[in-house]
Amino acid sequence: MPFKIINPERLGRPRGYANGVLAEAGGRLLFVAGQIGWDENQKLTSDDFVEQFARALENVVAVVREAGGAPDQIARVTVYVTDKREYSARASEIGTRWRALMGRHFPAMSLVEVKSLLEDGAKVEIEATAVLP
Repeated sequence: MPFKIINPERLGRPRGYANGVLAEAGGRLLFVAGQIGWDENQKLTSDDFVEQFARALENVVAVVREAGGAPDQIARVTVYVTDKREYSARASEIGTRWRALMGRHFPAMSLVEVKSLLEDGAKVEIEATAVLP
């Protein structure tokens, strides 16, 4: 792993994210554009919030893998949702889908509620930064 997770005790134990990620010199940065829950034909695969989350995350991981990386090299994730209450209510399901793709790797993460996303029907968009060796 080309970076170190930073979680100061004074901030408490983070749940599902890291407070900071320290990248070591010599790595390559990969900036992954916002990904939504669509397929190779750019059609949303589901109307379901958790399914869209999972597919968007799969798409992020696909970009990382295409660049020669792995999910545990993702250093930062920003998740945009159209309904933070649905995210909170379905956090357990989302966590299960996260672990299926990312294992117990929890990068620095932010979650932002937005009025809408560019693609009609999209409920989740995920962008990321990875540090590849």
